[in-house]
Amino acid sequence: MAKKKKQLPLPLYDEVRELNDSLFNEEGAWETPEYIKQNMVHTFRYYQDGALRFFHYSQVANEFRFRNVNHVLFNMATGSGKTDLMAGLILYLYQEHGYQNFLFLVNTNGVLNKTIDNLTNMASDKYLYTPQIEIDGERIEIRQVPSFPKTQSKNTIYLKLATVQRVSADIYTQKENAMGKEDYARNKVVILGDEAHHYSASTKSEKETEQSWEKAISTILNANEDNRLLEFTATIDLENKNVYEKYKDKVLYRYALDRFIQDKYSKNVKRIQSSNTDVDNMLNVVLLSEYRRKYALEEHGAYIKPVIMFKSQRVDASNAAHEQFNELINNLTVESLKAFLNRQAQIASEDDSETLAFAHEYYRRREDDLSEIVRDMKRELAPSRIINANDTSQSGILEKGHYEALNSLESPTNLYRVIFAVARLTEGWDVLNLFDIVRLSDDPKAKGTKATTISEAQLIGRGARYYPFLLNGERSFTRRFDDDSKDSLILETIHYHTINEPQYLKNLVAALDEMNLPTGEDKKNPLIDVKVKPIFKRTNAWKHGKIYYNETIEVTDTYYDTLEKYGVDTKSDVVIPYISALKEVGYKDDQVQEDYSNAYNVAVTFDKRYLNKIMNRLSFYHFSNLRKYIPLLKSREEFLGEKWLNIYNRTIYVTIPRTMESSVLTANEKLNILERYFTDVAKQIKLGYSKQRGTGKFIGYPIKEYIANYRKRVPNYDTGKMFMQNDPQTVQRYELNEDYFVYDSAIINLTEKQLIDRIAERVEELQEEYSDVYLIRMDENMHRESAKNNKLKLHQFGSGHDEVNLAGFQPDFILYLQNSDYFIQIFIEPKGRNIEEEQWKEDLLTYINEHEAEIVFEDETEEVKIKGVKFYTMNDGRGTIRQIGEIALGRPFKGLSVEK
Repeated sequence: MAKKKKQLPLPLYDEVRELNDSLFNEEGAWETPEYIKQNMVHTFRYYQDGALRFFHYSQVANEFRFRNVNHVLFNMATGSGKTDLMAGLILYLYQEHGYQNFLFLVNTNGVLNKTIDNLTNMASDKYLYTPQIEIDGERIEIRQVPSFPKTQSKNTIYLKLATVQRVSADIYTQKENAMGKEDYARNKVVILGDEAHHYSASTKSEKETEQSWEKAISTILNANEDNRLLEFTATIDLENKNVYEKYKDKVLYRYALDRFIQDKYSKNVKRIQSSNTDVDNMLNVVLLSEYRRKYALEEHGAYIKPVIMFKSQRVDASNAAHEQFNELINNLTVESLKAFLNRQAQIASEDDSETLAFAHEYYRRREDDLSEIVRDMKRELAPSRIINANDTSQSGILEKGHYEALNSLESPTNLYRVIFAVARLTEGWDVLNLFDIVRLSDDPKAKGTKATTISEAQLIGRGARYYPFLLNGERSFTRRFDDDSKDSLILETIHYHTINEPQYLKNLVAALDEMNLPTGEDKKNPLIDVKVKPIFKRTNAWKHGKIYYNETIEVTDTYYDTLEKYGVDTKSDVVIPYISALKEVGYKDDQVQEDYSNAYNVAVTFDKRYLNKIMNRLSFYHFSNLRKYIPLLKSREEFLGEKWLNIYNRTIYVTIPRTMESSVLTANEKLNILERYFTDVAKQIKLGYSKQRGTGKFIGYPIKEYIANYRKRVPNYDTGKMFMQNDPQTVQRYELNEDYFVYDSAIINLTEKQLIDRIAERVEELQEEYSDVYLIRMDENMHRESAKNNKLKLHQFGSGHDEVNLAGFQPDFILYLQNSDYFIQIFIEPKGRNIEEEQWKEDLLTYINEHEAEIVFEDETEEVKIKGVKFYTMNDGRGTIRQIGEIALGRPFKGLSVEK
């Protein structure tokens, strides 16, 4: 384990964080303004809201009134949406502080081009603002300019985007039509410095810094006392004394890569270590990549295009590897593939990659189909689907003429599957569907160097961006599966295939620990047994006790004879805002403005080819899946017809601002419009369909038949442990010897462990009232393969729910309390994240308490009470323990106030 470092003090960050903590839960605490929410495509995530709030406090809070906070740095992970934050900050500084002039600086042309699309190009899929920006009823124009005008128009934001090299040259040379110091003094300016770690020359000599980028930026900042510098970087070396001295009182907000990964906004990271030759490693990664593609399609009906990157140290070696790869694929035959699989089986060991073992087993099972599989490989990995982006390690791969191809790898029309490169994954490459990085063993001198492995650790971090593939017609921007499960390993994990050289691996692990980046070897991870304690099996609770869940009633297939039964309107014309048609489906959770002022609706015509393409693209509409939700459906064509969707008798309109022409709707944009509509329909159908609905009747299930031994994995990580030890979501195995807990151990996260500990502190007090006090962990792995598991779910019943969700769920814990007069069962659900998305679960738990009159029991002779409590969160911020005391004892536990 890496030695825990002493945290360096960051006065500004620490002070604003303390202020935020004291104000955040108070009534009237500052929140992201509506004009930002309404004028941006993406909804801010919690940490982006936090970064904006920290900046606001630094500018206006009384505690900072006499501090000139004109230079701050946001230290935020790659892929966390720094450009979204910048876009929001531009609107904030314009509206709250009157800034109209913004200078965006970056180090490379690749990032510059990407940011121009993000902030100024309304026709780009990556544009971050709504088509018409409006604040307080006034339309705001964002105008890209080469220089800030002397006379400035009202309601206009001027944005100059340039490389730091260009701006510095202009400052130092004072050429005609170039912006010099006096131009930045005329009107106040905000400098947005992206990838700010490039701009520090602090460690260089005085002569080297006379005309440095850093000096040029400082000149612009100091040209006007109201100028502001906002820097952004994922990489800041605070261990460097000079860098620390420069930034210690400028770091305003931190959201590091380890937190990004633990919050599930990224892929997991696993290492595959191999002593194979490069050619064998190439074939293994091809087998794994194609297995990912086929697994997604065959198991989940999802289309993904996994990308492989082959990383070399030298250009000539990389080019040679490219030729070697082409030769490998060209010469691949059924016989050579069988021989390879047999050879891998002969040298297999317990330490081999579990994911590769899944892939090998898949191809062995498909031995009769290997000729088709080989044809697929030759097509998918043909020379025409390979990008050679070789250059020196000093340049970014986006600078070498591959910008469009590399920046659109997720697009269905982009067929590239393989990249050969020497340059690391540099700033500006937003590829999401990179699943395998292969480190080729081409430079023995570089194998063990610390500089090499630090660069590769950064490469892994950049490649870990999450790919929001469609699953059952929906996108998710966080991981959906349990870590180290088969689905997670294949669909939500980036694999770094390394050379098996001891010094190299030692340095790589050290570099990953230095970044506090959680990774682990992709080795077989055995299931751990969790057993019911023998002592519990001797109790009356085991022999005679029951746990209660509400009964469901069946809804027959004949009920669902129109889409109206699912809540889908099939009579009215369809109106889709232009913005929602062109942006990432699902990112804004449907919070789009459907009524743009001074806009008009354009009827969009689609021929059958568009409809078929969308229904092929969205796996929900594959007929085998569609029939699951619409049992009476006879064909996909019937679904489109008058009986169901009635698409041919209705008009689809797109709402377009008058500043744009209808001709802007290209074929791809029309497809995106249809994708948006069909995705919404799919969501409505799924929410509106259920074979079962909950009732108020609760059934008792014998504990000895339903509480069982089970097996579960603990995610296997060997780096980033310093962070994981303190993360509430980190899963570990805990032995629990106390009699009140019915299992001998629990595989749980820290939030769940804290709940168990807090209940343990109250067991003696509960035992004064109840002869039986037991805490039961209801793990989803119990009866995973059994139909019994479906019975142990709590379902909505009655009609008093804001959000209807018929799926049902299994609360994680039951507190079982029995005395001679009655029995109380309390459902408890710990929650660390995604509370808003799962609010319906808490609403159901509290609904039980407020609607006791609706609850009936199968055996009316028993005195039974079913209760639920609010989500338990870390440090009990919702007062869950207090609520348990009031339910169980009619009062708070001793030492707890009524309020807490």
